[in-house]
Amino acid sequence: MPLYTPPLRDMQFVLHEVLRVTDEFKAMPAHAETDIDTVNAVIEEAGKFAAEVTFPLNITGDEEGCVLDKETHEVKTPTGFKDAYAKFVEGGWAALSCEPAFGGQGLPFVLNQCLYEMLNSANQAWTMYPGLSHGAYEALVAHGTEAQKKTYLPKLVSGEWTGTMCLTEAHCGTDLGLLRSKAEPQADGSYRLTGNKIFISAGEHDMAANIIHLVLARLPDAPKGSKGISLFAVPKYIVKVDGSLGERNPIHCGGLEHKMGIHGNATAQIVMDGAVGSLVGEPNKGLAAMFVMMNAARLGVGNQSLGLTEVAYQNALAYAKDRLQMRSLSGVKAKDKEADPIIVHPDVRKMLLTAKAYAEGGRALQIFCTLLLDKEHHHPDEKVRKDSGELVALLTPIVKAFITDNGHIATNACMQVFGGHGFIKEWGMEQFVRDNRINMIYEGTNTIQSLDLLGRKVLGNNGATLKKFGKLVGALVAEEGVNEKMSEFITPIAVLGEQLTKFTMEIGFKGSQNPDEVGAAAVDYLRVAGHFVFGYLFARMAQVALREIAAGNTDPFYVAKLQTARFYFAKLFPETATLMRTARAGSKSLMDTDAALA
Repeated sequence: MPLYTPPLRDMQFVLHEVLRVTDEFKAMPAHAETDIDTVNAVIEEAGKFAAEVTFPLNITGDEEGCVLDKETHEVKTPTGFKDAYAKFVEGGWAALSCEPAFGGQGLPFVLNQCLYEMLNSANQAWTMYPGLSHGAYEALVAHGTEAQKKTYLPKLVSGEWTGTMCLTEAHCGTDLGLLRSKAEPQADGSYRLTGNKIFISAGEHDMAANIIHLVLARLPDAPKGSKGISLFAVPKYIVKVDGSLGERNPIHCGGLEHKMGIHGNATAQIVMDGAVGSLVGEPNKGLAAMFVMMNAARLGVGNQSLGLTEVAYQNALAYAKDRLQMRSLSGVKAKDKEADPIIVHPDVRKMLLTAKAYAEGGRALQIFCTLLLDKEHHHPDEKVRKDSGELVALLTPIVKAFITDNGHIATNACMQVFGGHGFIKEWGMEQFVRDNRINMIYEGTNTIQSLDLLGRKVLGNNGATLKKFGKLVGALVAEEGVNEKMSEFITPIAVLGEQLTKFTMEIGFKGSQNPDEVGAAAVDYLRVAGHFVFGYLFARMAQVALREIAAGNTDPFYVAKLQTARFYFAKLFPETATLMRTARAGSKSLMDTDAALA
């Protein structure tokens, strides 16, 4: 049976010692009274909920899965899921960072992200039910009409209702311009939607009284392609004028996908047969409205892999300390035992430290990004809001793709630590690998994220936003450049910063002559950029640790943080050299291959 302990100490380190979030909150009137004690109390209780309520349901939820009644189209979730969700709603967790105007608690989004990291460690499949609701909430806050906000937001905020995003159709995944679902205007101002959607996470379940589907569809006179897509709110049950639930809307689950992982989440095939919906935002501008939800989901998916990386690491570490296998290459370490624990072996340590470094780097990046989101939405200074929004846009594809790729590396490494036992279901490790695998695929595959980063976010504005992040790195380099104890952390990011500038210009020039050059380099480019961001954050974490040690703090946490940072820069960060070399190899060896791929 796996174990899980919420990583509160590391969260508090990033929140309070590295990013000093409460100092940042003081500049935001909406969050000015959120102090350290409040932050700590919230994440401690969140950790208890994750560890005690949802974590015990992870294996059983995977084994049971969801069951569809084909006559009623109702879905039964695994045993305990519904009760756990009721406790989630009762505890006010759904409302944590939502606006007080809609019944929310109004706490910073940073705290919501910490809650969801721990929920994802505990049970990713369960966590996707409330997680998608938060994205629907954000889309309606940004683009909903006053009537839609009044009808839907209080119930989504409380958690009484849940939300979904209905994008994908069988013939089109990423290319939403090909979608065929139709929306016919009605005399009363509503719309009737017809069509089929697939891969709809949490698309049907028994955990909430109503489900609000946000659906992409085409109006009769819509132009072709992505410019002709509109967004609609389509409830499972029609909502009456007084807010009570009326008749069943003709939108239902026609089937459940049989999947590699996340078995406890209902991945539904959704059928619409004249379902009643209302337009969200402007006609033919649905993608802009949906992107609010999609970007929230992309940060959320990165958080899913962060959670799985953390829980996989914890279990692999515990196993490596206990499992006896051979003797250390440098001599007997456990003289009282017939063999040494496998943690003495260098490569076992490499696998463990890889997972640890990717968890701690991912946590720092997630909290860094959500603090930027809080500033974008709540800071009184317009320039701060604008700069924060641009940095979030730049970092979102890195959060989604880099953290999920790293989660794949880390969960597989942690399963490997268990040897043959890792391949056996009872230890729980293979489930972490299976559950994580979807994270690299949905909300835009990681290749799509790479194209978004390089093509739109970097080359699209001639590297202007990348330069803004580079200024943060430059400020740290200037601050610590003469500190010998920081040189092992500062020099690598300073060098990579210079290399990344030249690297970007080179790809941009090649891409202007042949767009396939951008496509060929994009995935490697994103990993280089990901390491640049991780390197900056690890340097900041090392900076704090060194200062604490110099001040006489004997907490071993700081020594551990330095050791993890040194491992990261020595063993993981150098991947950037190989990535830049393979990216520079260009597109010819990929595209001039018709014979090889015949």
